[in-house]
Amino acid sequence: MGAEIITVSTDTKFVQLAWQREEKMLKDVKYPMGADPTGKLSKMFGVYDEDTGLALRGTFIISPKGKLLNSEVNFYNMGRNIDELMRKFKANLHLSKHAAEGCPAKWKDEGDKTLTPSPQMVGKVYEAYEGK
Repeated sequence: MGAEIITVSTDTKFVQLAWQREEKMLKDVKYPMGADPTGKLSKMFGVYDEDTGLALRGTFIISPKGKLLNSEVNFYNMGRNIDELMRKFKANLHLSKHAAEGCPAKWKDEGDKTLTPSPQMVGKVYEAYEGK
């Protein structure tokens, strides 16, 4: 899909290595895992918690041109759903080619119904989506 995945945490590279070696869910991780023990990157993205020295769980989709397309920030213990992340990623790819369209919450993949936002659609999204 032309994307690069990078994970970053406030853990040191040694803690990340221990996680990858010991946590069975991380055994097949092939993408880079970045260490941000000073919180510099976490502060730049606005997810650093000064009180704990930890970063909230942020997910950011950034275009190749450096434009922020999507961001989501969760509390420390909140897991993320890869299916929903992929839906958002695919929707952003679609919208980069079809800027006049909108991808509703039920949109999952190319070929799914999109909407064309307009003043006439305000308060009528359900009807437009359902074709009523």
